[in-house]
Amino acid sequence: MSLLSPCPMRILLLGAGGFIGRHILSELLASGHQVRAVARDVARLREAEPGAEWIGIDLARATDAEGWRPHLSGIDCVVNAAGVLRGPEMQAVHVDMPRALHAACKKAEVRRVILISAVSARPDVDTDYARSKLAGEAALRDSGLRWTIFRPSLVIAEGSYGGTSLLRGLAALPFAQPLAGDGNFTFSPIHADDLARSVRLACEDLWFVGQSFEPAGPETLTLRELMTRYRHWLGLGPSRLVRVPMPVMRALGRIGDLAGSGPVSTNSLTQLVAGNAADGAAFAQAVGFRPRSVAQAMRDRAAGVQDRWHARQFFLAPAIRWGLALLWLASALLGLFAGRAQTLEWLAAIGAPAGAALPLQIGTALLDLAIAALVLRDRTARTATAVQFAVVSGYTLVLTLGLPELWADPLGPLLKNLPILLLILVHGAIGDRR
Repeated sequence: MSLLSPCPMRILLLGAGGFIGRHILSELLASGHQVRAVARDVARLREAEPGAEWIGIDLARATDAEGWRPHLSGIDCVVNAAGVLRGPEMQAVHVDMPRALHAACKKAEVRRVILISAVSARPDVDTDYARSKLAGEAALRDSGLRWTIFRPSLVIAEGSYGGTSLLRGLAALPFAQPLAGDGNFTFSPIHADDLARSVRLACEDLWFVGQSFEPAGPETLTLRELMTRYRHWLGLGPSRLVRVPMPVMRALGRIGDLAGSGPVSTNSLTQLVAGNAADGAAFAQAVGFRPRSVAQAMRDRAAGVQDRWHARQFFLAPAIRWGLALLWLASALLGLFAGRAQTLEWLAAIGAPAGAALPLQIGTALLDLAIAALVLRDRTARTATAVQFAVVSGYTLVLTLGLPELWADPLGPLLKNLPILLLILVHGAIGDRR
């Protein structure tokens, strides 16, 4: 039985700046609904999507019910598309924040909440991601609100993020493409537009209340098949898949855990091995339309040069980030322990006392160490890019004033700064994954 909402609704959308959230936002706005969109950093999002009312909230800190009440004024339905795959914020974003939000919804008489979870969030999957997602689902079911839970399989779209970006990046590697284990892990990919349409229907139709769904497309594909299709779609020639033993993959996952970022982590690997298949036919019957297949999505939208750029840069972006951090670390250590002669030469050239050498060495070493840490910690790469560009330019100018002959040095100690500056700008352009 269908109980459709007869008029446009006011919807609070959490995670509106994310990959899935942006598609849900577009679907809701296109259908005439008013959306109050929540994201951590909304400055650029306001310009990109002015049709929504944007609110900047750090969800990991939004664990007080009273703090949510002003944002629920006039709201008919809440859609929670927020989530993190790893990191210390997971418990807060998946469990603590939703509990506070549910309590605020009850007081504000907002009775309906829709949660985007994951099909691989299961009791048999031993990761903090799965446990926190399941706890978040339980918190919603126990809230006393009218709830709907969507647990999608792999989500694909014209753009990509997370798992789909990883698949594209692997498929675009030259020479050979590494394949985790035997490559038989299964997925039932659903297009982000079809997932967004399903969420919109759940907002409008009370029939969805009190049910959990596993959004899935009509095809169930192995990891091997998906990578082959992506490589063909990108127009990069035949696949040359090379199996990587699972112990090696787990070791790479642990390295990713220690690094705090990167393409592979223990969580992502465990979720991959757990399997992400679902019953696409059952889901199509439940929502009343047939989601498109991977083959249809690739047919309807051919890959462009931007897609190939993004796929090829997927592993280059973290490599550049770590390369720059190591460059600054090496600069600090070499300048401190092996740079006295060069420092004295520069001080003599500008007529400064030799006694300034040690303070100058220590000061520049500390600055370089701070920049190395900034490069690794800056999630958007914006601040790190500005600081690096300013410091390298400053170093180059100061050395030029004191020792202009360095520009003619065959080893190019100053000339090398020009490509380094360009690399810093490239990092700033591609370092932000969101």
